[in-house]
Amino acid sequence: MKGDYQDLVDEISALLGAPATLENRDFRLIAFGAHDSDDDLAMDPVRTRSILTRQSTADVRSWFEGFGIARATGPVRIPAAPEAGVFRGRICLPVRYRGIVQGYVWLLDQEPGLPGPGPAALDAAMEVAQRIGVLLAEEAKAGADLSREFLAVLTAGRGWQQDMAVAALRVALGAGGDGLHAAVCVTPWPGEAPASVPGAAAVCVVPRRVGSGPGSAVPGTGAGAGPGPDTAGEPALAVLLRLRSTDALTPALAAVARLLPRAAEATGTDGKGAGAKAAGGGAGAPAVTAATAAARGVTAGVADPVRGLAELPAAWEQAVAAARAAAAQPRLGPVAQWSAIGPYRMLASLAADPVDDPSARTLLTPANRELARTAEVFLDCAGQAGRAAAALGIHRQTLYYRLGRVEQLTGLDLDEGEDRLLLHMALKAARLT
Repeated sequence: MKGDYQDLVDEISALLGAPATLENRDFRLIAFGAHDSDDDLAMDPVRTRSILTRQSTADVRSWFEGFGIARATGPVRIPAAPEAGVFRGRICLPVRYRGIVQGYVWLLDQEPGLPGPGPAALDAAMEVAQRIGVLLAEEAKAGADLSREFLAVLTAGRGWQQDMAVAALRVALGAGGDGLHAAVCVTPWPGEAPASVPGAAAVCVVPRRVGSGPGSAVPGTGAGAGPGPDTAGEPALAVLLRLRSTDALTPALAAVARLLPRAAEATGTDGKGAGAKAAGGGAGAPAVTAATAAARGVTAGVADPVRGLAELPAAWEQAVAAARAAAAQPRLGPVAQWSAIGPYRMLASLAADPVDDPSARTLLTPANRELARTAEVFLDCAGQAGRAAAALGIHRQTLYYRLGRVEQLTGLDLDEGEDRLLLHMALKAARLT
């Protein structure tokens, strides 16, 4: 497929006499034509960064989209803007399929006063762009069509069932099945899987779980099914991202973040479904961002990259754990990587059910919320009273009084390491539930 894109980009470059670049709808580079000019203006900072990092920044994307390229059906000329790093004007050819934008072909326009491509050449280039649109749409559809095989891998029981599911997905993915992938969990996810996700090899929706502990069955998958999205039983969107290298995970996170507003808008402004959306998210409502989506309880987790689909079930568990950690600890989100969630890597697997340790039971009631927070901050500060008091904004004597109350309620001795460990784990695990 990569070679097909390159051939079509080269064809447009030849038609218009200028090197072209092809980006998907999220401004990630797919292919680019050769640059044989010694003119520094032929490679301004925006184009250079796009080719070297294979993506454009959010500011660059917003600036170009301001010219209406996402709605255009024909070539769009964009003037130079040196202050934005765009030293030469651009010609943008929207790549569409059945009216839906799939990406953009970019060319450097001629300098002012020089003749640019004529209407006939631009029409011919748009015909090539339409062929690119077909390829991009087919690639996205192929990923969506693998939802059954992908879901089977994530929900099959251990043993021969899982082995068969992995083998079926590997066959469906073809040569790309042995490449580098990362699993992503977005939860909650209402409705069906999106028609396409940039950079995805497969997408599916993992349904609501019946039970609440590890190994709870997913409807339709039988009793030894794998873990569902989270303890609340919410459905989740699962995405299998293709990666060229482990370094490619960082730009992929931006595409993941753009999924969160879609989930939040479909769920509604208070997480109670379409009715809530109608009540609070009508015309004129502010746009939903990844941050506001997280505030509504929509988060995403990204597993460590794996090579080989046999590791995919374990990677999915990592992604679920990271999504739960992002919901429990806002500083980790709204998109959390499993490698960066610290103690939640262990706690997410241990706290599959609500925490009910006898020593922490009373402390974790709503009436003692402030005492629980005091204890958590104190333990986060490694038991250093000065740091904890400063973080809480209270006097040190007030801190000692509260910690004394914590010991009374829990029966634990905060001078003992194991008691501290038990309380710290209980407080962190309670966040997950």
